[in-house]
Amino acid sequence: MAALADVVARQRAEMDRMRDRAATSAVVERAKGALMALTGCSPDAADQELRQRAKAGNRTVLEECWITLGGLVPPLHHTSRPSQEEPDPVPGDSPSDRSLSGLPATGGMSEADGAAGSDHASAALGRLGEALVRVGTPQDLAGCLLEHLAREVGADAVMFFRCLPAGGLELVGHAGIDDTLAVQWRHVPPLSGIAALEALRAREPRWLEDLAADRERYLLIGDPPERWRSRAWLPVPTGDTADVCIGVLRAHGGPFTPAARHLLRAVARLCAGRLRAFGTGHEHAAGGAVQAVFDALPGAAMLLTPLHTPTGEVEDYRVDAATAQAVDAVGRTGRELVGHRILECFPAITGEELWQGCLHTLATGEPYEGRSCDHQEVVADTAEPTAYAVRVSRLGGALIIAWIRQDSSGRQEQRLADVQRLGNLGWVNWDLVTDEVGWSPQVFAVLDRDPAHGPVLLADLPGLALPEDVPPLARAVREVVRAGRPFDVPFRIRAADGIRHLRLVAEAERDTDGTPVDVHGFVQDLTAQRSAELALVESEQEVLTQHGVLRAERTLAARLQHALLPLPTRPVRLAGLRVEVAYLPAQSGIHVGGDWFSAIELPEGDALFVVGDVAGHGIDAVATMAQLRFTAKGMVITGSSLTGALARLNTLLLHSRDSHGTATMVLARYHPDERRLVWAQAGHPPPLLLRDGEVRFLGRPGGMLLGASSAPFFEEAEVRLEPGDRLLLYTDGLVERPVEGIDRGLERLAAAVMAHPADRPGSLGLLLASVLEGERRDDVCVVDIRVPTEPE
Repeated sequence: MAALADVVARQRAEMDRMRDRAATSAVVERAKGALMALTGCSPDAADQELRQRAKAGNRTVLEECWITLGGLVPPLHHTSRPSQEEPDPVPGDSPSDRSLSGLPATGGMSEADGAAGSDHASAALGRLGEALVRVGTPQDLAGCLLEHLAREVGADAVMFFRCLPAGGLELVGHAGIDDTLAVQWRHVPPLSGIAALEALRAREPRWLEDLAADRERYLLIGDPPERWRSRAWLPVPTGDTADVCIGVLRAHGGPFTPAARHLLRAVARLCAGRLRAFGTGHEHAAGGAVQAVFDALPGAAMLLTPLHTPTGEVEDYRVDAATAQAVDAVGRTGRELVGHRILECFPAITGEELWQGCLHTLATGEPYEGRSCDHQEVVADTAEPTAYAVRVSRLGGALIIAWIRQDSSGRQEQRLADVQRLGNLGWVNWDLVTDEVGWSPQVFAVLDRDPAHGPVLLADLPGLALPEDVPPLARAVREVVRAGRPFDVPFRIRAADGIRHLRLVAEAERDTDGTPVDVHGFVQDLTAQRSAELALVESEQEVLTQHGVLRAERTLAARLQHALLPLPTRPVRLAGLRVEVAYLPAQSGIHVGGDWFSAIELPEGDALFVVGDVAGHGIDAVATMAQLRFTAKGMVITGSSLTGALARLNTLLLHSRDSHGTATMVLARYHPDERRLVWAQAGHPPPLLLRDGEVRFLGRPGGMLLGASSAPFFEEAEVRLEPGDRLLLYTDGLVERPVEGIDRGLERLAAAVMAHPADRPGSLGLLLASVLEGERRDDVCVVDIRVPTEPE
């Protein structure tokens, strides 16, 4: 809301500029309409007449419009006039202007003085005419006049008095005087010796320029009167009669110069047009006494004065008084609100029903009562919503808006009932002196007790618990009754729906001697929470048991794997090749995988290399791995071709009860006399060949996953190995990662092989360390085959 108020403040400045232009246009149109009504001319002719008058009188068009609007009253009839006072024409007045405004056509200045005064006054009146567009109340008008007249005639204070029907005066606007003085002169009875009252009755200005003489003749404003040594009171026609008087008070003494008198008369004529827009009703400007009354009022209330546009519409309200409990959207309270506009305090009010209610009350006088609304109120440093009803009443021409706090006892009771229901608890109270017992309705529901049976005494409460829970509950009751010791005890009861787990929390209230006289607390049903805790404990136990079983299975599978798949501790020589083998189990999970290898020398002197991967983990995967490993070796040793061996292994997986799903495999047979490698594969990654510093993957012959089809198709491929060649057979755990494709893994493997030459000791370990970054999620098996550069 503070940010919204800041936005409104910035937008208001732009709106004020736009409103000035619109208000200026409205003043011009009203003046044209007045001329059209008086003369019967057309709009264009009225506009031309105003411009001609302004030019002839050396005034701006806006100033001429104000003078025209102020002159829409019958001429003032001069009933008395002091001999020393000369009628002062407004600079540049034309005869038609004087006739319309009711001012005499004679003057008391020389032509030279008049011309000089006219130029100076015209400039001052032009500035004032523009400023009048922005004033909204007589109070604003008084401030505006003081701002302009201070530098023109040395004014130190300005006052507006309105003539009351009973004959007295009412102060409707002021600037330059303090609130205390304003309150003292708020209402003036119809006494003799009141200069403002004489000016209105005579419809002629009163110039008080000799303090000593004026003190004898008039009742002077001021405490002391020497505060203002010269004063001027000028009547202003604001309706059918002159019923408003402007007072200009100066701290310095001496007479008003002819130029100053000319200017003040012209100012009065300008103000006449502006005062007509305010109407003749009372305009409230809350002074110190009014605010003092509001300071003493309880609750939240404000005194609002409507601010009108030049067309008479209410555009905003000014806060003239506020109670200490009144607060706006940005946190201002009480006297901090005085002087601010209501749209600055509550930017969103124009879109609410309250705004229309204020307009209706202001127009008809009928009080407005708005519907209840929630307001955040700080209670004990905690913001709580509080229900308020809004009431608007008219006071003269102002409004009093009050926020009336509604009775919250019903809301609090409902909240308490909701808390007990949602928390499945209820309050209890035992009077130890009178044996009176009080239970909330929720306690009967928690204890599964019929309300018709009534509550039980505190001493009888342990009898409701299960036998094994009676002793601790009875002991807690005795201690709170005897020593006033508070307790928080869980216990169980047998209810219609089974065993309930309850909790009783209680404390004692003591008398002046320290003896417990009252015990109060609450009973809560924790059955759902306790059931969840028990279920969690059981689940944890099951998890621990399962974890132990899996660890035992892993240990057994690992031992079986090591027994079936012994790893050589150093490189071996097979058919003239140097062969190194590595096996790395997965780091995540507790199961052992089904990756395996074989590297043997056949009876004919050839070498057989096999790398396979059984799908899944655990003992079943290890058993299938052993079956495939020994069967593959046996088939090749007994003369089967590589593709024939793969076909028979596929049949074995399909029709064996003990087989474990599917598997991938690569078989390779090396003929040393020709350095020729013949190989076949079943859904396995291709071997990698490093030759003369270049790396490539061998083109895979046709072959599909073992155990996936009853009609598989396998092909063989061959490659001639050269001295210095390095060939890698591996499982997919070396190149696969969950977040990327296998092509990216193959590229990473090729780059690592290039960076770790095979002639260095421990190069296979360095190669695997560079490729396998982070946690391994699968087993890895690698057979590293190297062709020596020289026969061994």
